[in-house]
Amino acid sequence: MKTNRSNITPFLWFDGKVEEAINFYTSTFKNSKVINAHHLPGDVPGRKGKIMTATIELDGQQFMLLDGGPQFKFSPATSFFVSCTTQEEVDALWNKLAEGGKPNRCGWIDDKYGVTWQIVPTALGKLMGDPDPAKSKRVMEAMMQMGKLEINKLQEAYDKK
Repeated sequence: MKTNRSNITPFLWFDGKVEEAINFYTSTFKNSKVINAHHLPGDVPGRKGKIMTATIELDGQQFMLLDGGPQFKFSPATSFFVSCTTQEEVDALWNKLAEGGKPNRCGWIDDKYGVTWQIVPTALGKLMGDPDPAKSKRVMEAMMQMGKLEINKLQEAYDKK
C-alpha cells in the first residue's frame, strides 16, 4: 500500500454533500479510509452535527474535503489521474464514477459531484511511448475515439500494420 508523505494535499470544496462524497469515494477506491471528520457544533441552525471538514485517504493519497457551500464549482481544469494496471480496474473505477456522472473522451470522467478523474491504464503510456512514431500515432488516434480507455483496442491499434 502506498502512503502519502507529501506536504501537498488536494483540497476539495463541496456544496452540502461532503458526507455523501466521503462515503462514495472511500467505497470506490481500494485501500481507502476516513482519517478524520469534524462536525459542526450543535448551535449551528439547521446544520447541527453535519460534517464541515474531513480528511480521507484514497489508495494512499490524502484529500481534504470541505462543505463550503455553493460559491465555487469544480472544473476539468483540475483533474485527478488514476493509473490502472488492468482493464478490470479501469472498468470498475469508470463504472462507479459514471454513476450519476458524465463520461468524457480519452479516459476522462466527471463524477456526480463535478470532480474530474482520468482513468488511465498503464499500458497507454507504454504503447504511446514507443519510438516508432507510426505506432504511437495509431494509439493516439484510437484513444481519441474512446470514452473509457480499452487496453485491447489500444493494443490492436499499436499492432496494426
